[in-house]
Amino acid sequence: MTDRWNPAAFKARVDAVLHAFLDEESRHLLAVDGTLAPVAEQLRTAAGHGKRLRAAFCYWGWRAAGQPDSDALVRAAASMELVHAAAVVHDDLIDDSALRHGLPTVHEALASVLARGGHPRARPAARSLAMLVGDQLMALAAELFAASGLPAAYLSRARHLWAALARELVAGECLEILHTGGPPDTGTSLKVVRYKTAKYTVEHPLLIGGLLAGAGQGLRDAYSAYGLPLGEAFQLRDDLLGLFGDPEHTGKEGLDDVRAQRPTALLAETWRAADDRQRARLRGVLGRGDLDEGHLREVRALMRELGAPQRVERMIHARVEQATRALDTAGVPPHARRALRDLARQATDRIH
Repeated sequence: MTDRWNPAAFKARVDAVLHAFLDEESRHLLAVDGTLAPVAEQLRTAAGHGKRLRAAFCYWGWRAAGQPDSDALVRAAASMELVHAAAVVHDDLIDDSALRHGLPTVHEALASVLARGGHPRARPAARSLAMLVGDQLMALAAELFAASGLPAAYLSRARHLWAALARELVAGECLEILHTGGPPDTGTSLKVVRYKTAKYTVEHPLLIGGLLAGAGQGLRDAYSAYGLPLGEAFQLRDDLLGLFGDPEHTGKEGLDDVRAQRPTALLAETWRAADDRQRARLRGVLGRGDLDEGHLREVRALMRELGAPQRVERMIHARVEQATRALDTAGVPPHARRALRDLARQATDRIH
């Protein structure tokens, strides 16, 4: 790969690594027992979607530290996508989401297979199997990283960050669970965003790539100054798309966040600006299990009336500006700076 950043070519490289690795792991499962075929299939396809942003941030954490393109590094970077796949399986299970990328989530797909096979407790069994698929994906992420082909001395530089990545990802998920259904608060919502998504989406992959490359403390500080606000902007965009995006494009149900009363900044900003009458309208909708498109239109209209989407857009813009400014004073090589700016746009200017 030349210094000219080609996202499609990079995605193809990461996809090839993941497909080969997960195909092999699926065969190992089937060798244990043929009845594991539905689990093996979900494991094989769990990381089949996405723009490979997390792998790209890891790759450019390496390149920005002066290292050349490397197939071994691409394999290590691909492990970041398995972390994401594991998080998605667990998140969909916790949220009881039915769709992801327009397809049944892992627990829903497994429930259908088990029901067709006459399993007496198809749904609870499927949920248990999905939890184990997520666990296995996280374990496989560490295995792919360790077996990437990079020298052991390089890998040891980043080993401690894996523990921090897992700890903070779990902490963020726990924070969301604990605050779901509670009083909406923007500060709390942004803390959930930081730990549940921002760190493992941008900051940690960048830092892992930098540590593998032997990046100094100054450059690693710049990675955090870029990665944390950009990761927050990424999730804030995701929250906006979740409620205002077209489900045909987002692949998610627009009612999910409202039905669960999740602690999003969008909801918190709406609540903060609402008067007593408007809060009463919100309380009449949030958390209801029988929500329909009429309720969704009502919530969207109230959010627009109170200017909440516009304030979240401003939060996104401010964070992207903060992130890209951090690159200007970090001594990042020009080709890496261009690529990281492109990735910032790709992560936050999504239409679906």
